[in-house]
Amino acid sequence: MKRNIVIAAVTAAALVGGGTATALATTGDADRDTAPRADVSVSDDSGVRDEADDRDDDRREDSGAASAKVTAADAVASALAHTPGTAVSAELDDEDDSGDDGDDRRERAAWEVDVLSGDGTWHSVRVDPATGKVQGSERDDDEDDTAEVRTALRGASVDAAEAAKAAAGHGTVTSIELDEDGYRGDGKPAWEVETHASGKGGQDWRVDPKTGKVTADRSHDSDDADDSRDSRDSDDD
Repeated sequence: MKRNIVIAAVTAAALVGGGTATALATTGDADRDTAPRADVSVSDDSGVRDEADDRDDDRREDSGAASAKVTAADAVASALAHTPGTAVSAELDDEDDSGDDGDDRRERAAWEVDVLSGDGTWHSVRVDPATGKVQGSERDDDEDDTAEVRTALRGASVDAAEAAKAAAGHGTVTSIELDEDGYRGDGKPAWEVETHASGKGGQDWRVDPKTGKVTADRSHDSDDADDSRDSRDSDDD
């Protein structure tokens, strides 16, 4: 009877924890004072699921990048022809992100280009990745880093489209964004570009806005290393 209770408790723990559980129980005599011992180990498979989800995300992004006929540079050009100003970022959005307003245009894949106009207003312009036509645009009143962006681009000779073309040699560009603070806040602005290439997944690059020089972005590697160290420190505690 006691052995059945132990196994039932372990099974319940596995169901609650979402992992797997094993129990090694020794049979005991109900008439003896010595209670049976059970060695229980519960493993959490969330890490395996996370890795699988990451692989699925990479495959979807690779597929979306491959199906886009309009490049990042072309999308930026289309957006600026529709809404003059300075393109600060562009991202290929292939997710189903329908809004509550019933606008089904948000359900279709599109390049989303953020444009800072000359009067200081921000606009989000959606460009069809198959035709290059503008699907629509809307004013964005949430942006509050206008001064920082203008300061970062002062003296720059490489715009978003040119930065995308510079990084395109490493794969299909799926996003580009101005980093006005620089690597770890060093005050050296750069264009952050993500590319996707068959068999390589996503790769990150930094493009100098003054020279157009492309270098590998190591900031994500550093962040991963910091997260690993934090995890080990937590385990030690």
